[in-house]
Amino acid sequence: MSSVLHPKNPFAPTLHFNYRYFETDAPKDVPGAPRQWWFGGGTDFTPAYIFEDDVKHFHSIQKQACDKFDPSFYPRFKKWCDDYFYIKHRDERRGLGGIFFDDLNDYDQEMLLKFSTECANSVVPAYIPIVEKRKDMEFTEQNKAWQQLRRGRYVEFNLVYDRGTTFGLKTGGRIESILVSLPLSARWEYDHKPEEGTEEWKLLDACINPKEWI
Repeated sequence: MSSVLHPKNPFAPTLHFNYRYFETDAPKDVPGAPRQWWFGGGTDFTPAYIFEDDVKHFHSIQKQACDKFDPSFYPRFKKWCDDYFYIKHRDERRGLGGIFFDDLNDYDQEMLLKFSTECANSVVPAYIPIVEKRKDMEFTEQNKAWQQLRRGRYVEFNLVYDRGTTFGLKTGGRIESILVSLPLSARWEYDHKPEEGTEEWKLLDACINPKEWI
């Protein structure tokens, strides 16, 4: 299960979530070998502007879901998220994180299924209250231009680093499905740097220097 939402209003953040289970048959040349299985997934959001209450709310819901199963999950998967969504050629993260995990099979299978289900069920309470607060806010052309610049970063990460996207492109997957996560429009400007102290700069600083929000 996977979804990406790109709101029109620059004050409403982009959301991405994906939860998946893989199981493979034993290799043909190794009869009797055990099947391999693992879980992967995560929920993260990518705002163009920081509203600290929104960020804390989003991360709190992720932590609540994790803590029901293991108190080590949230700090572990939060860092994993920050590391995974790193745009190396920009030295910044795609957004303000959330949780992310992959190749997870070092716990009981049923427990991990329940954990993934809990995380998926947490998407709506984590995200919808934020959208309800921000979707009708008035914005300027400058706000919209900044949102489009940040969506340029989103495109860069997905096409250059995202494991699922790059795998699909290299193996001849269905291109419409592979690119469906991209925003409708994006923008690039040569050597664009927001003025220090502005709201745009605060967002960029948080993407360069991940924070502990809760």
